Amino acid sequence: MSAATMTAPLAKPGADEGRIGLRANLRHIGALVRRNALQIKQDPESMFDALLMPIIFILLFVYVFGGAMFGPGNQQKYVQYLVPGMMAMMGMNIAMAVGTGVNEDFRKGVMDRFRTMPIARSSVLIAKIVVEVGRMLIATAILLGMGFLLGLKIEGGIPAFLGAIALSTVFGAALMWIFILLGLALKTPQAVQGMAMLVLMPLQFGSSIFAPTKTMPGWLKGFTSVNPLSNLADAARALIKGQGAVAHPTLITLAWAVAITAITMPLAVRKFRNKT
Repeated sequence: MSAATMTAPLAKPGADEGRIGLRANLRHIGALVRRNALQIKQDPESMFDALLMPIIFILLFVYVFGGAMFGPGNQQKYVQYLVPGMMAMMGMNIAMAVGTGVNEDFRKGVMDRFRTMPIARSSVLIAKIVVEVGRMLIATAILLGMGFLLGLKIEGGIPAFLGAIALSTVFGAALMWIFILLGLALKTPQAVQGMAMLVLMPLQFGSSIFAPTKTMPGWLKGFTSVNPLSNLADAARALIKGQGAVAHPTLITLAWAVAITAITMPLAVRKFRNKT
């Protein structure tokens, strides 16, 4: 990607984002998206998590826990329960990779070069989000493909099914800002990954993704009720099954997505601008 491609008219190195017009911002984001996509093309191994993780996870959970959850031979019922919940998990796991990627780019000096260019600082991070959302959609498509092979049925109609995918995508994109902020704040990719696991594990397993919450102790039920992953899993499950409450968990999920983005996006952009 050449400097000429990234240069906005009348822009100067270190210019404030407000001085760069919307059209120039979009052009910068597009150029950076192409750059990040070319990186994936040159390093196809970076797609292994998006391609293989959904297959491994769904097979393990269905055949390890499916019989225990719904009785021997009833794994198909667990598929119907599990797959919508795992759509929420895919976004979170892909989001974790964004933080380590940003951290590695800083360690290699790539981000320092971008910061010397006359581009909006947010465009660098937004381009990362766009490419990772694409990876998340690929992972979700593979997850759903495996779900269909194992017996997943769309009972709520195609529009509701697409709504479940869109809701998972919006929330996953919001989570990426948290992990970008971690990638900018912590010193090494290992530190980012370790901190991310401390966030991921309680949220994923303290939710309704893998099992109904009715058998959980009261204190854990209280946590799952406010856990945004539980609301996302419940909303996706209701949309795909065509039954159950949809409006409440959907609104709660969207509220979480807006709040997370509103808080962490400005912090991440500021940290990116000032990071030494």
